[in-house]
This record gives sequence, C-alpha cells and structure tokens, in this order.
Amino acid sequence: MKNASRKISYLLRHNPEDLKMDKQGWIMVEDLLDKVRITKSELDNIVENNDKKRFGYSEDGLKIKAHQGHSAKLNVKVELKEVQFPKTYYHGTEFLLMNTIKKHGLKPMKRTHVHLSKDLQTATKVGQRHGSTVIIFEIDGNQMKRDGYKIYESENGVILVDEVPPKYIKITE
Repeated sequence: MKNASRKISYLLRHNPEDLKMDKQGWIMVEDLLDKVRITKSELDNIVENNDKKRFGYSEDGLKIKAHQGHSAKLNVKVELKEVQFPKTYYHGTEFLLMNTIKKHGLKPMKRTHVHLSKDLQTATKVGQRHGSTVIIFEIDGNQMKRDGYKIYESENGVILVDEVPPKYIKITE
C-alpha cells in the first residue's frame, strides 16, 4: 500500500504521465485506479490514512487531487483560502542551507509555493526528511501580511506563500 501511496503522490503532484489533469489538479478517480492498479476501497484507505492528508476527493467523489505540493512545471492552480489572521509560522530544513536562506530567503524552488508549518513539531518532522541536522526558521506571518504578502492555507492545513524574504526569517532558539 505504501508503494501505491507514493505513486499516487507522484502522479498527482509531479507528473500525471498519461492521465488527464485539469488546471486545478483534478484527475478522474477511475483513471487513477486503472493506472495504479488498486481498488476504490484501497484508494479510500490511502486518502483517509495519509498522515499528511495530501489527497482529497471532489464533492461528487469522481475526481481526486493533491491539496498542495505540485511541481511548478504542472502549472496547477489549486484553490486556496487566504489566511486572514496570520501568526508565526515555521520552516524546517537541513542545517547546511542556513546561510543561503538567511541571505536569500525561502523560495519555492521546483514547487508552486513555499511550505510553512503552524508548529515547531511539524516543522521539525519536515526538516528531518531533508537531512540529519535540522534547523528551524521562524517566519513572521503578521508582518508579511501587513507588508502585502498573500498567505494561504491548503485544505490539509499547510501554510503556503510565494516566497519569504530574509527580513521575515529568524532562527528559532
């Protein structure tokens, strides 16, 4: 089941291969089931039990999409709700990137947005995927919003921004 989940994540976020994906990132469930060779029940289990709640069904249940994390090359425009009352957010990554981030800020790289976490625990977990020595940055969401930056929240609670300039970043204690 883990391999199927990874394949679904790859197809929905990075490369739909021969599947038809619309501009909002939706793919027909039946087409995905055929491609990955799993049952609807197995897909339901993956969607429900994914620890990051990455995937979601359309209201009618006929389509599926990834909530965020799309590669920029897909040109997917997922509907996001703008955060009205931002706060402090966090970004975890490998320690080796500290000086680059302090100098240039956070950029989306190959994705459509920079991903931020609402809490230290989640940021630490995310950072551990990138390297053994983790550094956590604190992001001043309030000041970013006051300065005109748009801050969004995906359906699964990930905070998304186009970029984070260095002046909004500090290293956590």
